[in-house]
Amino acid sequence: MKEQMTSVDVAAVVAELQRLIDAKLNKAYQHGDEIRLRLHSKSERYDLVIEAGKRIHLTKYPRSGPKIASSFSMLLRKHLTGGRVAAIEQYDFDRIVEIHIQRGDAKRVLVAELFSKGNVVLLDENRKIILPLKSMSFRDRKIKRGEQYEYPPSQMNPMEINKEELRTLFDKSEKDVVRTLASGLNMGGIYAEEVCTRTGIEKSVPAKSLDRKQFESVYTTLHTLFEPIKSGALKPHIVVAEEMVDVLPFELRPYETYERRYFDTFNDALDEFFSVKEIKKVEEEGREIKEVQLDTIKRTLKQQEEALQRFRQKERECIQKAERLYALYQRIDKVLRNIKEAREKDVSWDQIAAMKGVLSVDPSKGEVVVDANGILIALDVNLNISQNAERYYQRAKEYKKKLEGAQKALEKSKKRLEEVEALRVEVAYEKAPQRRVRQRKHWYDKFRWFFSSDGLLVVGGRDADTNEEIVKKYMTSGDVFFHADVHGAPVLIVKAEGKDVPETTLKETAQFAISYSSIWKARAYEGKCYWVRPEQVSKTPPSGEYLPKGSFVIRGRRNYMDAFVGITIGIEINDETRVVSGPPSAIEKRAKYLVEIEPGDKTQNEVAKEMLKMFLLRASAEDRRLIKQIASPDKIMPFLPPGKSRMKVRS
Repeated sequence: MKEQMTSVDVAAVVAELQRLIDAKLNKAYQHGDEIRLRLHSKSERYDLVIEAGKRIHLTKYPRSGPKIASSFSMLLRKHLTGGRVAAIEQYDFDRIVEIHIQRGDAKRVLVAELFSKGNVVLLDENRKIILPLKSMSFRDRKIKRGEQYEYPPSQMNPMEINKEELRTLFDKSEKDVVRTLASGLNMGGIYAEEVCTRTGIEKSVPAKSLDRKQFESVYTTLHTLFEPIKSGALKPHIVVAEEMVDVLPFELRPYETYERRYFDTFNDALDEFFSVKEIKKVEEEGREIKEVQLDTIKRTLKQQEEALQRFRQKERECIQKAERLYALYQRIDKVLRNIKEAREKDVSWDQIAAMKGVLSVDPSKGEVVVDANGILIALDVNLNISQNAERYYQRAKEYKKKLEGAQKALEKSKKRLEEVEALRVEVAYEKAPQRRVRQRKHWYDKFRWFFSSDGLLVVGGRDADTNEEIVKKYMTSGDVFFHADVHGAPVLIVKAEGKDVPETTLKETAQFAISYSSIWKARAYEGKCYWVRPEQVSKTPPSGEYLPKGSFVIRGRRNYMDAFVGITIGIEINDETRVVSGPPSAIEKRAKYLVEIEPGDKTQNEVAKEMLKMFLLRASAEDRRLIKQIASPDKIMPFLPPGKSRMKVRS
């Protein structure tokens, strides 16, 4: 299926676009890589679509102008509005179209590059770049503001090539005929195959082996093949095989057996092929987002209903236990008095467990479990019957409060479900304006890192090499060194720069260290790590011992901390737009959208894909496109801990 226009397509459409000469440019819009120019010529209005790396044509399906104009579209309006089209040209039979705009004495050139990833570039009268849609650098050219615009290497034109040039091309080629024509003449595979079909030459024959008669046939066919473009006698059509597979300016033999839908102009055919496909694509995206929303809401509803049942049951149980304590007051009070007397005589918990009326004991909580006529009740041995009963009444009140909150959340989810079910996905193709992605390069980008709740930078290694680099190159005397005595744990440096490190930062760093170690991979949920001062860290091992790369000798007392695993991945949209990861308490302060994860059973790729869907589900319309740019699954995966994970569902 065709994804972008060929050089032949460009030649054909540029011939038709000559109708725009002297048309006045009224406005410019931007939707991602797509630029739309609104033009007027006498009583006619035109909408010209330029999609970088893909297409250029007039459209009958213009998208609504975004509510917030992009900086690039605003610049186009500043330089081009009110100007008239002086010329529209294809450069050197390449997929490059130049639109020359004259506004008073000022001349501007809008260049549409439709090859590779493509670009749209605004030039001044001296062909200096005013601004590109996307800044790019290549080996032989730079597409950046202020640079002189340079074309890519020249292409041979099959419509103008002479015999000597074609003969030289074939003689120097190490490829077969079809590939020599396709690449050497920049005409694409389908047109190269058409030449072979019309001449009867096997396409796999080496180009340099053609005899004189075959060569003459190829040369003649090249000129007759493109005659419709020169004469304007086009037969624009779309090739259909269940779905649209190609759009062409004239008929080709490889598609003789296919269904063809013909159009008055090649612009109309291109518009139907690309615009309708784009609308279907964004509608499908809308349907997918709607399905994800529905699945998520239904899953939440189920969890909320289960929570309601659980809270009701817990409330009933607590009230029942409190009432049972009063109903069996004398019997249970006797058991408690016996236990209290035994504890005063230093009787062991094991012996207490064997006492009459006691089913089990929990020394750490100072509790015993008794059987109250079929109901098992945990009692605090330091409290009397009334106090123990009051404990259960208080718990019942807490569950009742949770029950009320869960009921409100359930009603809210039901209402949201109705809203999403009623949502019309057809509006999805009215895409939000693309906001600019603000990203800077930082020295810590290649490491693991996060900013703590207190605003301190914490940097960690990804492997032995980066562990070594962090300590040698970036640790200073005022920092704090963190590590865990488990395999794969990163070395972490809190960049305190001599300041006191708050307890919150120490706890968050401990959690970060544990989460990116093998503890996560083992699906454990807690671990121990320690911190020391830089002067306690050394690369000098004891005499006779070897110290591997990324390892260090710690001298003096270590400050140990217990920590639970837990990582949150978020999308930060502030002064910078980026993916961030770290302890939940730290990321919640920085990220606009976030997902918490825990050890699980899904691969990094699976989790990253689910996470992207969740971000898009939660994002506003204007943020959704931005997230797609910065948070694709391959960009999320480097932030995930080692091993398998799953998204954590909060109750």
